Amino acid sequence: MEITVKLPDDLAQHPDPSREALEALVIEGYRSGALSHHQASRMLGLSRLEFDGFLKERDIYEHAYDIEDLERDRKTLRQLQSKGLLKR
Repeated sequence: MEITVKLPDDLAQHPDPSREALEALVIEGYRSGALSHHQASRMLGLSRLEFDGFLKERDIYEHAYDIEDLERDRKTLRQLQSKGLLKR
């Protein structure tokens, strides 16, 4: 899908206004929860880790991986190991 946006002349003079507009859209979508981490990174053509770096460079820490995420991942890891699906 392609979206066309009409920009004021002063904004259109930026080096890459289409990329700036896309980044702003993705950031707001991610912050509001309208876009998942995966969706946002795909829209920008970045890997998961690259998208994390993109957010960090812009001091955006909403929805950052936190202690609850770590504990949930550790629990899942233990469950998979106990079922023999992962080696220790």
